[in-house]
Amino acid sequence: MSTRKPSDTYSPLYFLASVGAGGLTVTFFMWLMFWIPHPGKTVPVFEDIMAAFAAGNPATQAMLVIAMAGIAFFAFQNIKLLIWNLQRYTAWRKTEAFEKFAKTNAQSQMLALPLALAMAVNGGFIIGLVFVPGLWSVVEYLFPLAMVAFLAIGVLALKQYGAFLGRVLTEGGFNCAANNNFGQILPAFAFAMVGVGMSAPAALSTSATVAGASIAISTFFLMTSALIAAIAMILGLRSMMENGANADTAPTLLIIVPLLTVLGILMLRQAHGMGVHFGIDEGAGATLALTSKLLATQVAILLFGGLVLVKQGYAGRFLFGSENSAGSYALVCPGVALSVMLHFFLNNGLVKAGIVDKFGIAFWVITALAIAAQVAMVWLVLVLNRRHFGAPKHAATVPAE
Repeated sequence: MSTRKPSDTYSPLYFLASVGAGGLTVTFFMWLMFWIPHPGKTVPVFEDIMAAFAAGNPATQAMLVIAMAGIAFFAFQNIKLLIWNLQRYTAWRKTEAFEKFAKTNAQSQMLALPLALAMAVNGGFIIGLVFVPGLWSVVEYLFPLAMVAFLAIGVLALKQYGAFLGRVLTEGGFNCAANNNFGQILPAFAFAMVGVGMSAPAALSTSATVAGASIAISTFFLMTSALIAAIAMILGLRSMMENGANADTAPTLLIIVPLLTVLGILMLRQAHGMGVHFGIDEGAGATLALTSKLLATQVAILLFGGLVLVKQGYAGRFLFGSENSAGSYALVCPGVALSVMLHFFLNNGLVKAGIVDKFGIAFWVITALAIAAQVAMVWLVLVLNRRHFGAPKHAATVPAE
């Protein structure tokens, strides 16, 4: 029996374990965001939660306890896995394995580092809102600091992606046959995560200057992400049509789902800032149209990617079978993203447009779908963590490419 865990063979895709945990933190925050009052503020804070708990019935109180416990638990996992990755990543960069890795298509996987860092900062903001009393009174001072942090992460992402593009566009060597996946969209996801964090002040700040800077800078990351994703999707699909999808990296076929959720939230935040500070209010109809298009595209991508995963028997091999791949963590983000997008589609789209009554039967039916996706991803994270970080089992590890 093997004495090694799959995670003993390091891959930068393990940063996705941290990202997935951070995403689950967001899913629990959605409960607070849309289910409890937070008058005068775009998001709920500690005081709103305590007021809702004091005035709520037992069901409301239970919901608040579960939400806060979920946020705390997965935020801890987010930071714990980020620290583990940073330690392993630092040591891995000094090895011969890294030298070989940096000359392959997989070099772009290094963008999982800024992706995880940006997710951690976003998660940290949620922790502050939920657990720190009085935070809202000083939040305006925190926005510039957060923007500096996201800008630093964005510069790191640009540097890493620049190194990859600089190599393949001057030296060549990009293996188009091995690009039979959507792995090259990962950098777009990283830039999107930086952008959505950068856009937060646009939705939350009372300063037109801060909101304007937030909109301008986040737009750069929005467009950079969209350009990379569009090109990478075409190149990946071209290779898959000729060579078939790579079984090990097949979960990347679903990466567009979280990308769309993150970019969607980015655009909603920008639209809010435009309405509050610059008189450009597109209204509930525009929000409904945007969230509907994003959700419809996500469903189409899930059907496409799910078909390939089922045909390849991915779950039987990499979730319950003898093979392990760090890329399996790429399955968490799509489920998390679907849950979050369903909440925004329902609350910012259908409810505000007057199509669905808040807390009515239709409201809870759609909310149940979001919660089902959330619960499934909680289960998947626990399964993957046990397989990759738990007690060693006899299982072959598939190197990520």
